[in-house]
Amino acid sequence: MLELDLLLLPFVERHLPTLNGADQLLYQRLLSEEDQDLFAWLLLRHPAPDAELQRMVGLIRESAAA
Repeated sequence: MLELDLLLLPFVERHLPTLNGADQLLYQRLLSEEDQDLFAWLLLRHPAPDAELQRMVGLIRESAAA
């Protein structure tokens, strides 16, 4: 989904190399979710189903806003 690429690619380029191992695994877990769910979470239409994923969504949103 192009819209997801526009949100996720800058995050990956700027922040993925500096994430600790646990957060890199969490990011991979996030990517395993359905595109429609990711899109809804990133646009705050629906919350992610657990606190860890919500935190990662927040990091991605903060990166996109910067």
